[in-house]
Amino acid sequence: MIEVNNLSKRIGSVQALDGLSFSAQNGTITGLLGPNGAGKTTCLRTLFGLLKADSGSASIDGIDVATSPIAAKRQLGLFPDPCGLYDRLTPREYIEFYAELSGMSGRDVKTATERTLQQLHMLDISDRRCQGFSQGQRMKTALAQAIVHSPSNIILDEPTRGLDVMSTRQLRNILLELKQQGHCVLFSSHVMQEVAALCDQVVVMAKGKVVATGTPAQLCDLTGCQNLEEAFIQLIGSDEGIAA
Repeated sequence: MIEVNNLSKRIGSVQALDGLSFSAQNGTITGLLGPNGAGKTTCLRTLFGLLKADSGSASIDGIDVATSPIAAKRQLGLFPDPCGLYDRLTPREYIEFYAELSGMSGRDVKTATERTLQQLHMLDISDRRCQGFSQGQRMKTALAQAIVHSPSNIILDEPTRGLDVMSTRQLRNILLELKQQGHCVLFSSHVMQEVAALCDQVVVMAKGKVVATGTPAQLCDLTGCQNLEEAFIQLIGSDEGIAA
């Protein structure tokens, strides 16, 4: 479970987060939806400890991110940019490396790596170097390092950016499997179709604040709109919507 309470963060002259509050539950997929500059990435970087909030708090499974950053990170899996893989490593080597970084050692590393390779159906590519991988293969390898230590929470920042249609579909299926296994999945996006297809809860953000929360259907009912895109534009205002 991820909880954000009255989180504020100023970056230079920009108030990136302005009293942001929401929660993401276990066994659900929560989407942060907002235009560029809404504060989505700043929020996720604060949750992972890459940025320090000016005020407010964030917790992962009840662990305060600011006061116990290492313990909080162990409950998190962060999906990085798939293009940032170490091309000279094989997926097995890459996953083992991140398992060790998460605090595993010895036989646990080997066992967790093998389990993850099987879970993501990667055994056929497990001992090939990542150089020359397709987008889908790179996406799976990047996701594998995020889940190898069995975190209860998975964070993704615009995860389908740069992925082709088949890779995007694979990722969606994997995220739904993680949800069914009881994980808390939190991701940012401004792709309406993606959010509508995946999310149990949508947190609409603008200018560092929460504008509305609810299921895609609830947001449509709230605004009297026929689809999520129209509801989004109405909630944040047409000028902000154009910026997305």
